[in-house]
Amino acid sequence: MATAHPKLGLRPFLPEDADVLAEIFRTSIMDLTGEDYSEAQQQAWASAADSVPAFAKKLGNQLTLVASLEGSPAGFASLGPGGKIEMLYIHPAAAGQGVAAMLVDALEKLAGARKAEKLVVDASDTARGFFEKRGYVAQQRNSITVGDEWLATTTLHKPLAAKPEAS
Repeated sequence: MATAHPKLGLRPFLPEDADVLAEIFRTSIMDLTGEDYSEAQQQAWASAADSVPAFAKKLGNQLTLVASLEGSPAGFASLGPGGKIEMLYIHPAAAGQGVAAMLVDALEKLAGARKAEKLVVDASDTARGFFEKRGYVAQQRNSITVGDEWLATTTLHKPLAAKPEAS
């Protein structure tokens, strides 16, 4: 039975998540970015998860969080060095259900706890509006090469509120 408010969960990445997260990565790119990127660009981008062991290593080398919806993985996000959001991918079936917001909220809190002054993200054209609504400000446009394809992204920054010192 469907619920009016599906239960969202959040946990750290585990190595056994690699296969399902690689599938979420590929499906998200292929199903959600078609208005902004060509099929060739999508294929090149999605190929980053062709080697699941390499993909798992990348996720394991970052602070990666897995979001679940009713107990099943629905998306993931990772925080790299210097307060940079490296990845944010949501399964198309979970898009618009608060999964991305929950993941980014968690990354913002974790980065703040690590005393990061700001978060940085190189957002796809598809994700740019999501980040701008959350207070991220565009700094520059980028063209990156993925395989034989060029993809446009935008670097956005969000200052993190300084926590007052305890007296």
